[in-house]
Amino acid sequence: MIHRDSSVQDSGIPQPWHLVRPSVWPLLGALAAGVLAAGLVLYMHKDKIAIGALSFDPGFKGVWLGMAGVLAVMVLWWRDVIREAFVERAHSSQVKHGLHYGMALFISSEVMFFVAFFWAYYSAALFPPAILGGIWPPAGIHPPPPFGLPSLMTMILLTSGGTVTWAHHAAVDGNRKKVELALVLTIALGVAFTACQAHEYAHADFSLSSGMFGSTFYMATGFHGLHVIIGTVFLAVCLGRARLGQFSPDAHFGLTAAAWYWHFVDMVWLFLFISIYWYGGS
Repeated sequence: MIHRDSSVQDSGIPQPWHLVRPSVWPLLGALAAGVLAAGLVLYMHKDKIAIGALSFDPGFKGVWLGMAGVLAVMVLWWRDVIREAFVERAHSSQVKHGLHYGMALFISSEVMFFVAFFWAYYSAALFPPAILGGIWPPAGIHPPPPFGLPSLMTMILLTSGGTVTWAHHAAVDGNRKKVELALVLTIALGVAFTACQAHEYAHADFSLSSGMFGSTFYMATGFHGLHVIIGTVFLAVCLGRARLGQFSPDAHFGLTAAAWYWHFVDMVWLFLFISIYWYGGS
């Protein structure tokens, strides 16, 4: 016998599980991510697209196109999930448990990306090849000083971790005004972090093509920066939902997922700061 809780009875569905309707967003999301990845590869290798006698240099256009596609799918897919949760009331307690596990698995898969980047970095840093003269950082490379702008960026992200936790606790307490204020502060801190990283990139004296150090530095920090941008969009969606009164003490999984994701971004940055800025810079 299947136990039916009150959330199932309120939703009007005959069982505690939610069967998702066919959706085009997973396919479009995969295509957008593929365009983004291909755009990055073509840009980094300075490759051209050749069709017969015609050739086309995509430059950074493929990256922008892929990023726009990813953000559009995020917004539209979340719109459908929000409708399921708030309008159709299809998310019973069992479904919410499944969503929590799904978010945890998603973050675990993201961790594996950064494990690969850290592995590549430490492989070169701990055992510099002969082509680099056996030293790290390589000769001619001047990494950003760790206790300058990177320290400020660390303080910004750690502070944002506190404000997003404040937003989550306020949601549990049912205090809508505090949820909105805390999310506004977190989003502002996320934008400030991105601005600092853009400033750092603009004034660095090495580039992505500067050998092993440049490639590992920009891939690791750039991929993290992309996660900060995505997390900021995630939090902005939560802010809009909070203003519409869509979060309650018993139903705020969207905000919980955003907080988990943001804490993951915080933790990765701490490892980046210690590994690439402090250890790599010394």
